[in-house]
Amino acid sequence: MLGIRNTGPRAALLAIPLALGLLGAAAGPVGAVGSHASHPGENVTCRGKGVDPDALVRHRTEIVINAPLRTVWKLQTDVERWPSWQTPVETVERLDHGVLRKGSAFRWVLPVPPNPATPATSLEITSTVQQIKHRSCIRWTGPAIGEGLRIDGVHVWKFTEVEGGVRVTTEETHTGTQVEADVPTATKLLREGLEAWLHDLKSAAEAHAHNGPY
Repeated sequence: MLGIRNTGPRAALLAIPLALGLLGAAAGPVGAVGSHASHPGENVTCRGKGVDPDALVRHRTEIVINAPLRTVWKLQTDVERWPSWQTPVETVERLDHGVLRKGSAFRWVLPVPPNPATPATSLEITSTVQQIKHRSCIRWTGPAIGEGLRIDGVHVWKFTEVEGGVRVTTEETHTGTQVEADVPTATKLLREGLEAWLHDLKSAAEAHAHNGPY
């Protein structure tokens, strides 16, 4: 794990404008209007388990991907290949072997650029799969640790075949001193991160579907 420097809640939030989509991609635009939607209501679950019900920072969103379910699922669960289609993901290391399953863990790194409050650093995330159902859903948890920052996240994904492709629904919660110091900002950054991840997943899956099976 990376060391934690006591820079204070505000400085920590300033340090992560590209990384608060914990377990996700950097904040960015999400393509055409209508390609995704945010839903504050019903929680996303996998095998009956969802996000942290007490978390102050949370977001739920979805997108429809015009690609086969097998392609979307493979891209999402082949975590070691995330850097090939998620530009913000620097490295991913599986901590076990074989098909992703309950108990599987992986460690991945997002760069954090310098800003007036803190120097350039990295956010190291260790994710552990808690629930998974093949080509249906996955739920993982774990901490993200960087300079002056710790976030504990719970992230759930659901994959549903619909006419023309797959609806991918995701919900995530964050807890931690730094993010809870400014819930609106932390929630905005989480939203941007999740939407960017869905945009990247859609682009990658539809490219694979066009060019041949993944």
